[in-house]
Amino acid sequence: MGSPGLSTQSNGQQQRRLGITEPISLGGPTEYDVIKTRELEKYLQNVGLYESQEEAVSREEVLGRLDQIVKNWVKVISRAKGLNEQLVQEANAKIFTFGSYWLGVHGPGADIDTLCVGPRHATREEDFFCELHRMLSEMPEVTELHPVPDAHVPVMRFKFKGVSIDLLYAKLSLWVIPEDLDISQDSILQNADEQTVRSLNGCRVTDQILRLVPNIQNFRTTLRCMRFWAKRRGVYSNVSGFLGGINWALLVARICQLYPNALPNMLVSRFFRVYTQWRWPNPVMLCAIEEGTLGLQVWDPRRNPKDRFHLMPIITPAYPCMNSSYNVSSSTLRLMLEESGRWTFGRGNEICEAMEARLADWDTLFEPFSFFEAYRNYLQIDIKADNEDDLRQWKGWVESRLRQLTLKIERHTHNMLQCHPHPGEFMDKSRPLHCSYFMGLQRKQGVPINEGEHFDIRLAVEEFKHSVNIYASWKPGMEIQVIHVKRKNMPSFVFPGGVRPSRPSKATWDSRRSSAGMSSGGRVSDGSDDGRKKRRIDDNVANTMKNMKSFTAAPLDDGSLSVGNVAVGVIFSANEMQENREEKTDGLKDLENLAGIPAQNADLNLQSKDLSATRDTPCSKGAEKLAIETILSGPYVTNQALSQEVDELEDDRDCGIQVKDSVGNTKEGSVESSSTGMTAAKLANAPIAVPIISGNRSGSFISFSTNGGLEELELAELETLLANGVSSAASVPQKKPLIRLSFNFLGKASGKST
Repeated sequence: MGSPGLSTQSNGQQQRRLGITEPISLGGPTEYDVIKTRELEKYLQNVGLYESQEEAVSREEVLGRLDQIVKNWVKVISRAKGLNEQLVQEANAKIFTFGSYWLGVHGPGADIDTLCVGPRHATREEDFFCELHRMLSEMPEVTELHPVPDAHVPVMRFKFKGVSIDLLYAKLSLWVIPEDLDISQDSILQNADEQTVRSLNGCRVTDQILRLVPNIQNFRTTLRCMRFWAKRRGVYSNVSGFLGGINWALLVARICQLYPNALPNMLVSRFFRVYTQWRWPNPVMLCAIEEGTLGLQVWDPRRNPKDRFHLMPIITPAYPCMNSSYNVSSSTLRLMLEESGRWTFGRGNEICEAMEARLADWDTLFEPFSFFEAYRNYLQIDIKADNEDDLRQWKGWVESRLRQLTLKIERHTHNMLQCHPHPGEFMDKSRPLHCSYFMGLQRKQGVPINEGEHFDIRLAVEEFKHSVNIYASWKPGMEIQVIHVKRKNMPSFVFPGGVRPSRPSKATWDSRRSSAGMSSGGRVSDGSDDGRKKRRIDDNVANTMKNMKSFTAAPLDDGSLSVGNVAVGVIFSANEMQENREEKTDGLKDLENLAGIPAQNADLNLQSKDLSATRDTPCSKGAEKLAIETILSGPYVTNQALSQEVDELEDDRDCGIQVKDSVGNTKEGSVESSSTGMTAAKLANAPIAVPIISGNRSGSFISFSTNGGLEELELAELETLLANGVSSAASVPQKKPLIRLSFNFLGKASGKST
């Protein structure tokens, strides 16, 4: 073992260790890795993930022009505040970039995340959002100017010569901003307000990521690949509760640390292999968490009750270290992690292993997920406004609240109805100034159904609509509607080209695997173990959260409860499940995870294992599994006793726009549900061990009626983490659900009993 921070290779040489653990392997690339990496790079080029040279030059010109504008702006406001001419001439502001642009993984037409750093006398409210906004609005090259001053991270969005810009502002405690300012130093945060700290965090985190990966080019190619994969599989969206750009960057960076000499082909494969075995909520960290000397709050579940609710912690490496994935909910966690799912890490792991066996290619990995073929039931959320500016503001607000609808539905149905939000909106060209969002619905699998059981989500929909309609910047014409849509009645504008596909044009990986029997060890899977696999992932999640307290909602009336103009009735009947199974002619079947997932509560004490013999050469799968277990049994393994997930899931971090209460008063932050009922006392004695270093460094109604059978819809989702005490039942014959629309959008009876 080398000295701290170093890894010893077999040739006696030492290389700097990056990360909080030893690498899993120091082995270099094989000839196969070289070939497949070239194929991957060519593939990413062909699908248009790289901008042209002309666009790159245009972006640089825009950033240079923007830097000139803010320098002129700060001199204007300095003169207006009465500073003498010498101070006016010395006054300066500076533009920094961060996010995908600074990481070097942006694509054509992508936004540029920018930060304006100004002196102490340039205020955010008056000078940045008023004077700079006025100056930009008078420039003909600036369009779609949209300030959001009340957001958790205040931002000004606009297009400059067609290039989309997100501009943040940080006010430092300096009279003059030097041109060689280094914002990576912790001292830059001295006397900074909260908005400035958050605004600086993007740049500081991006810089730290690039410092903490062993090979920047390999990191960039791998990150491009994983971002593209996540978008194709529908799990790229922070606001929807999945993972956003910074989350994927941190996850990829950690894999680069664990395999410092690997090429992108191997890094992609190991990304899936490692994270299918990761035992969440163990945090992913690129470096140890430092408390610093400025007294800023860092992520620490031992001290901060809210941090204990985080289900998939991915910690930023710059002080103050924060969880970048606080939006992940139990539903979206399940969707990403289910080992046999069709959009999950497990699917990617299986395909990468099939690629090594010459049974799949990059096209297979990047097959898009057919969201609108996956479920029989959907919620459609329609919004509209009177003009484009109002619609843009209304969309931003509604998007920040959509995650609440998922949480409320699962809470009100005791987590028996699971939601899959689609990350992104759809526009109907025949309806200008309208926008639609969709959520897939399915009953939780693996639990028995009681005769006549029903779940009423009208109250959940009503609460959601209320939380949306108290928008402080609401204007006449801003409306929202929620309706139930069956798969067969899905509007055509959600499909490419506005045309509903009759059948898939080619076989998917799922159908090819099913027909060819490409399961573990060449064994042909007949699907008989699907239920066992679904229950195993449920058990894994349940064990992780085994100390969670059960959330019991009050009984809901299934009678005449009114939810505004929404009253949608849906019945899932178990006697139709067999027909539903036979309808799956598109080949969308559950995949068997070839790698497997270790038990959540595995009691493995591997700290004394000497894995150095395998680090210098490519590891076998078994050796890698042991190394991953070693990492997960390190000093930061969690020992949490979580209480129920809070309803708003720290919604103030998500948007933070001012909202109005029922009497018209304006207040900051989120609207908390009255049924949350969380207290700090319930979180007592719930420690988590993480490495901490002190000091500074350089309305719908949905009913389920059954005849004793087991309910199943098309896709299995992860068991919600909001409740426990619901045990899995043994498999029984499954039948297709019957869905009945009992009321139309206006609440009038329109369906008939069957």
